[in-house]
Amino acid sequence: MDSQVSLRRNGQINIVLSERDKNLDEKNTPMKSNSYDPFLKIDQDFSSFVGMSNLKETVKEIYANMHINSKRERAGLKTQKQVLHMLFKGNPGTGKTTVARKLAKAFYEMEILPKGQFIEAERADLVGEYIGHTAQKTRDLIAKAMGGVLFIDEAYSLGRGGEKDFGKEAIDTLVKHMEDSHNQFILILAGYPREMDEFLTLNPGLTSRFPIVLDFEDYSIDQLVEIARQMAAEREYQLSKEAEWKLRDHLLKQKQTQHYRNFSNARLVRNLIEKAIRKHAVRLMEKNHHTTKELMTITRIDLSID
Repeated sequence: MDSQVSLRRNGQINIVLSERDKNLDEKNTPMKSNSYDPFLKIDQDFSSFVGMSNLKETVKEIYANMHINSKRERAGLKTQKQVLHMLFKGNPGTGKTTVARKLAKAFYEMEILPKGQFIEAERADLVGEYIGHTAQKTRDLIAKAMGGVLFIDEAYSLGRGGEKDFGKEAIDTLVKHMEDSHNQFILILAGYPREMDEFLTLNPGLTSRFPIVLDFEDYSIDQLVEIARQMAAEREYQLSKEAEWKLRDHLLKQKQTQHYRNFSNARLVRNLIEKAIRKHAVRLMEKNHHTTKELMTITRIDLSID
């Protein structure tokens, strides 16, 4: 099999498989059963991520492109390394940091990144106090991220200091290294959707250097309840049906009454689950003996959200 790599109008990577050089593929590839799934590990690795179909599809595209490019190289055809700098746009608690950390690990396992370290940074890690200091701090951070992922949350804060602020110097330094070292590390900038769109106007070269843009939508109520189940299960707890109904009702009210920018999605769910676990522990302290089910079950009483 061969592959053709092109760019969609929105700048994202598009991969089209074709039948060229079929004989070469049949010669080099063992016969696969009808149940063979080349993306099985990706599906397994990202199975705990509720929703996020665009993310999962993008990871498969990147993996497929790398795999087919290796076949093209063996066939003596031209290959080109992918530029994988990314923009994450989404409201609080939609999983941007969690996904970035997971991608660093996944890309290392796919041998896309040689080291796979995850470097998380904010404005204070990049912006200095005098002329020249910002560029050096930014270069040092990029050097630390070489071979892995550099993740900058609330990236738009770099452009909010006014004319005399050094944030623009950090942006210019990032842009230069994105071009000079685009195959040596992955830069992921994240933040609220509207602010990120405004941020991209600060430097003419920013938008074109991010071929992958992922929009992190707010979770639905059903998805948030599923996330609550996962968080409880990870801690070896379970929610009673009555607790789930109470949680669902609370989340619905919160989503209806709060401004969308203030609704913290999965972060809110995590805080509620952790508080419920503490309340559960206090409730059980009143008894001397407990069944395993009692030790595991979070009830409606434990969800102190009225």
